Amino acid sequence: MAQDVYPAATRELAEKRRALAPETEKAFQAFSRQVFAEGALSAKTKQLIAVAVAHVTQCPYCIRGHTKAALRHGATRQELMEAIWVAAEMRAGGAYAHAALSLAAMEEESPPSSGG
Repeated sequence: MAQDVYPAATRELAEKRRALAPETEKAFQAFSRQVFAEGALSAKTKQLIAVAVAHVTQCPYCIRGHTKAALRHGATRQELMEAIWVAAEMRAGGAYAHAALSLAAMEEESPPSSGG
């Protein structure tokens, strides 16, 4: 189904992106290499974070690419699934926390009711 919505990530699409904004593409690639390089966090940890974030942003290209990169950097399937569960909890947690906005708006609009 996703293939019906999202075009395949092909070399041709990458070349079109590069041709339309070559300097920006070059800067982005350099930035990406730097971000995912070993540092205070291991490359594996960075890729696990990227997998979690990709699930929250719902980017199918990022999910596939960073899952594969995490595996190449030694992540296990269990670690990947835990990262995905962290993402799910954080996304759900955002809705739960933002309920405070809705509750405040309810209070502003009408007095509390008892039930429905």
